[in-house]
Amino acid sequence: MDNMNKMKDIVFQFISHDDNVQIKPLGKGHINDSYKVTSGNNEYVLQRINHHIFQHVPELQNNIFRVTSHIRAKLEEQGVADIDRKVLTLVPTRDKKLYYQENDGNYWRMMDFIKESKSYDEINPELAYRAGMAFGDFQKMLSDLPGEPLFETIPGFHNMESRLETFRASVKANKAGRLSDSEVADLVKEIEARADEMCKAEQLHREGKLPKRTNHCDTKVNNILFDAQDQVLCVVDLDTVMPGYVLSDFGDFIRTGANTGAEDDKNLDNVSVDLAIFEGYAKGYLKNAASFLTEVEIENLAFGAKLLTYMQTVRFFTDYIDGDTYYKIAYPDHNLVRTRAQFKLLQSLEEHFDEMQQIVLRTAGR
Repeated sequence: MDNMNKMKDIVFQFISHDDNVQIKPLGKGHINDSYKVTSGNNEYVLQRINHHIFQHVPELQNNIFRVTSHIRAKLEEQGVADIDRKVLTLVPTRDKKLYYQENDGNYWRMMDFIKESKSYDEINPELAYRAGMAFGDFQKMLSDLPGEPLFETIPGFHNMESRLETFRASVKANKAGRLSDSEVADLVKEIEARADEMCKAEQLHREGKLPKRTNHCDTKVNNILFDAQDQVLCVVDLDTVMPGYVLSDFGDFIRTGANTGAEDDKNLDNVSVDLAIFEGYAKGYLKNAASFLTEVEIENLAFGAKLLTYMQTVRFFTDYIDGDTYYKIAYPDHNLVRTRAQFKLLQSLEEHFDEMQQIVLRTAGR
């Protein structure tokens, strides 16, 4: 069977047979292959789910179904217009499943295509404010999600204690023989010097002071769809929606969105925290989220920016020490360059931490 016929066969697991169906590649997702499907007046997104990264597809799809159903019910309660553009809508298979599995093991899912929408890769303070509102509203709507906690689609994803365990095991093994370099040895010391502080969230959770909520866990600006007037439509890319600390979602946006340089910038002078982006995001986020957050959560939002940047430093550095087995690299020292750039951002966040904390507390009316 040629590839187009195979794709049509997959599509017709979800929708009625249509000889004129059109299937075209969509976007540039790093994890899943996506296609736009057009059948008559209807448009859909077909995605192959990467089951090597997400190994429990039925549970993952059930998470997305629970989250989108809850958001839809909230929007209906509020009498919101144009709901089909304000929340993702899963299209079940014709035998009522949330995914289709091929004989070769590949998993597929389908969603309605959200029309007249766009996303951004670049950011400015106004866009950061709107993004903050979007992710704040997302968490607020899910703060009373009924039933059991969501399934953890990537176990320990934002758990700093487990990330440090992995890091220390890699240092001990020194598989690629890279620890003899003095710069690498110094970076190990810098990681360890901050380790206790960076495990604060897990400690607060054990003490019953920091709750786990429903997190997005990939809070980048390009995971928000906007309309033609730059108003927020909805949050997308829900594969990693799972229990977590709100400070992690807040911090991950700052790590990716408020960096004046690139994630792998070779020129460290380019890398620092953009406080205007930080303030825009904090104001937008707290406008929607302050009503359900505890004092401890609010007090630790700015810490979340340090934590997620430290965590990513540790992840890049662990992979470098292991001999580059996880992240794709474009050149031999790429993971070390990434580590240096993330560490420089961490130092900038530490330098400006008091200002960031004041922005959060002032915005929250504390």
